[in-house]
Amino acid sequence: MSFLNKLASKAAKTASGAAKTAAEFAAIGSETIVFEEFPMNFEALKARPESDLKDPYAVAALTVAALCVYPEDKDAAIEMLNFLKGPSPLSENDKRFLKDRFSDKDYVPASYFAGSKPENNYTPDEPFSITVKAHPYSVTEENYISLQLVSGGADSPRAITLRCKPSTGEWFAWNYEGLLMGIRVPVAENPWA
Repeated sequence: MSFLNKLASKAAKTASGAAKTAAEFAAIGSETIVFEEFPMNFEALKARPESDLKDPYAVAALTVAALCVYPEDKDAAIEMLNFLKGPSPLSENDKRFLKDRFSDKDYVPASYFAGSKPENNYTPDEPFSITVKAHPYSVTEENYISLQLVSGGADSPRAITLRCKPSTGEWFAWNYEGLLMGIRVPVAENPWA
C-alpha cells in the first residue's frame, strides 16, 4: 500500500470513529438516563453501559448518581467521582467542598431525579430517571459542553460542565459544584411546613 493510500485509509478510519463534537451533542437537546438499578459503588457504576464515557449527557447523570452515594458511602462516592473526572481527580479542596456541602443537605443530588420534590422529601420515582438538557450557550469553547439539570427544589436549572479528551472521545465531569447549591428544604426538615 502506498504512502498516500495509507494516509487516506487512516483518515477514513479516523473520520468514521471520530467522537461527536460538543456542538453535535448540544444539538441533541436532551437525554433521559434511566437507572433500573442504582449504582451504589464503583463496580456498579463501571458495569453501566454509560461508563464508556462517550456521551456527556450520560456522564452528567452518572455524576449526580455518584453525588447521591456520598451521604451513604463517602469513599465509594469519591472513587466514582474520580473515575468520572478522569485525568483530573478530586483535589483535597474538592473533598473539603463535598464534605461541607453534605454536612446538612444530603438530599440535594436526589432532587434532580424525576418525581423528587420537597413535598415527598426528595424521594424520586422508580425506576430512577434523570433528564439532562442542553441550552443555547451549551458550547462556548471547543471540547467543553455545559448541560443543565432541573432540581425539584430549585426555581432554575443547575449547570454541569463536561470536558472532552479528544484522543479518546471520552467526556469527563469538569465542573459540577453548581449542582450542590442549596434548594428548598424537604417537608420533613421544614419547621414551617
